[in-house]
Amino acid sequence: MPNNALLLDGTKVAESIKETLKERIQALGEKGIVPCLATVLVGSDPSSATYVRMKGNACRRLGIGSRRVVLPENTTTEELVETIRELNEDPAVHGILLQHPVPASIDEREAFEAISIEKDVDGVTTLGYARTAFGLADFPSCTPAAILAIMKHYRIEAEGKHAVVIGRSPILGKPVSAMLLNENATVTTCHSRTRGLPDLVRLADIVVAAVGRPRFVQGDWLKPGAVVLDAGYNPGNVGDVDYEACLGKASAITPVPAGVGPVTIATLLKHTVEAAEKYGNR
Repeated sequence: MPNNALLLDGTKVAESIKETLKERIQALGEKGIVPCLATVLVGSDPSSATYVRMKGNACRRLGIGSRRVVLPENTTTEELVETIRELNEDPAVHGILLQHPVPASIDEREAFEAISIEKDVDGVTTLGYARTAFGLADFPSCTPAAILAIMKHYRIEAEGKHAVVIGRSPILGKPVSAMLLNENATVTTCHSRTRGLPDLVRLADIVVAAVGRPRFVQGDWLKPGAVVLDAGYNPGNVGDVDYEACLGKASAITPVPAGVGPVTIATLLKHTVEAAEKYGNR
């Protein structure tokens, strides 16, 4: 079946974002400020360690400072919170990222809430989420912000469109629903217990897949010409969308990899630079 879908190239969008940061990082350097992101990793999960290493490498390539804090598997909630508070008080640190997931013995939400709103560059606190819902966030969650950045780069309008978001996590599904609503889309948020999900997806002009299930969204679920934004990443380098099956129905689609993922990391860097600029303007 011939396909004319526009490939939404996240690598290209990410490079565009990073290009805009170079002069800003240089300007901060002239003030004696090096933007710095602290990443906190609890335990030795290989995937989490890889993600933290990727983020650190991305920082260094752009001239952003990277501080890696690794805590043992048996770290308590209290010890993790104390570590985060120390980073909050460190003027050389401008952004804090707690790598998800943490060991089950830790109260993850309590740890997230310990991050100062001024350094919550990944948009994980409840205050950050509330500000996102009101359209007031300095640092909305990075993956939702990346999805909006891709849409903006490719001039995909949300206003007046019906968006169906599959997923309701507090750092992806819920905030991207709020952000699309703030862009004047009509938003239906679905999840694992939604009945008649394929029929709801068929109503969508914009589909955001964020359910954490490989190749979950099928091609025959799509309305012809729908825009598909796949925020999933699963073993085997596959997303939450059956890419090949959806390619023939979509008007535009993100690949996995090289779709939303690179833009998420670029957004994290952007937020870190912005946090450093706010510090420098105090």
